[in-house]
Amino acid sequence: MTVFSTPLSPNARPEPVWRHRLRAWLKRAVCAACLTATLFVPAQADGAHVKSAELLSADEWYYLYTDFDLVLPKALEDALNKGVSLNFMVEFELTKPRWYWMDETVATVRQNLRLSYHALTRQYHFSGNQGNRTFVSLNEAKEELKHIAEWKVVDKSQLKKGTTYQAAVRIRLDVNQLPKPLQVEALGSKDWSFNSDWYRFPVTP
Repeated sequence: MTVFSTPLSPNARPEPVWRHRLRAWLKRAVCAACLTATLFVPAQADGAHVKSAELLSADEWYYLYTDFDLVLPKALEDALNKGVSLNFMVEFELTKPRWYWMDETVATVRQNLRLSYHALTRQYHFSGNQGNRTFVSLNEAKEELKHIAEWKVVDKSQLKKGTTYQAAVRIRLDVNQLPKPLQVEALGSKDWSFNSDWYRFPVTP
């Protein structure tokens, strides 16, 4: 076997063994880090988030349209499949900013979204502002939970043209409607924590 090598110059010194080993170790560490970064794909975190929201006017009212990004924790899905109904509270509020005092509350509205499972029919039931619907799979039911449309929230007569208001919406699990034993378990438990932050956006009639 023929080996090709580059001869050292007369003034060059052989590289110390410790430096050669250090360079080799660093190279292996960098390659391992790159491989880990390539293979690691973070899982989608459980929780609730508001993706978008807007108010549209029709007749004498403003209607809310909003989309949620929802990933139910395993504890909630397990309870649902065992017959425990899950109630989600959607809250909307509209305020008028005031520089000299606290913001004025113009409207506060709440809506209950209910998700349940019937073992006899093996169907999921959903109820909300769009009425009652039945689904054969949990994924279909969860998709229905993610969207709210044509929710009557504010009377037009309450708003003054040319004035900018602050709208806000959020969704949360209503633990007060859980069975008593689960209410105690849900208290302070991350497995049962399912609350989105307020999603705020300006509204100018």
